[in-house]
Amino acid sequence: MRSSRLVLRASAISLAVGAVCLLGACALSPAGKSGNARVPEPAKPVDLARYLGRWYEFARYDNRFEKNCEAVTADYAAREDGLIDVTNSCRKGGIEGPLDVSRGRAKVVAGSGNAKLKVSFFGPFFFGDYWVLDHADDYSWSIVGAPGGRYLWILTREARPAASLKEALIERVRALGYDTSMLRITQHA
Repeated sequence: MRSSRLVLRASAISLAVGAVCLLGACALSPAGKSGNARVPEPAKPVDLARYLGRWYEFARYDNRFEKNCEAVTADYAAREDGLIDVTNSCRKGGIEGPLDVSRGRAKVVAGSGNAKLKVSFFGPFFFGDYWVLDHADDYSWSIVGAPGGRYLWILTREARPAASLKEALIERVRALGYDTSMLRITQHA
């Protein structure tokens, strides 16, 4: 009886030590450069029915999960269970490179005016923040980020938006407090 309590106690201590080590490793791991120390709250609510559909990535902050990606698109579709299907696609290594597709799902954060979502590509336990920081009234563009300022995407409905729109979007990102020198323009065919 005493030996089983000792084993149980040793197991509990090992689990606790392992959890502390894991949390410490997460805290010490490089998080990447933040492009905005004070990410603003989303500027306005989002009409999900109008937000759904295809978006083209005009520009982004570099990130590990889009390494060497060009011709990036994001497709959003409503699901019967109230969630949103998310399909991200890119061409690896260039606009003619092999197609890489990631599928996930998103759920709206209650009380956010549909402007904050939790998105997962890795199963039910790992959700990332997806904030629609601003969008055009006609949903021709949107600016998406996360609260830590490390991630940023500028999305448009056209693969190759007009030069005047590109300039206006970069200016809007700057006005939101983002470091525009960190933007990486996405190439499209």
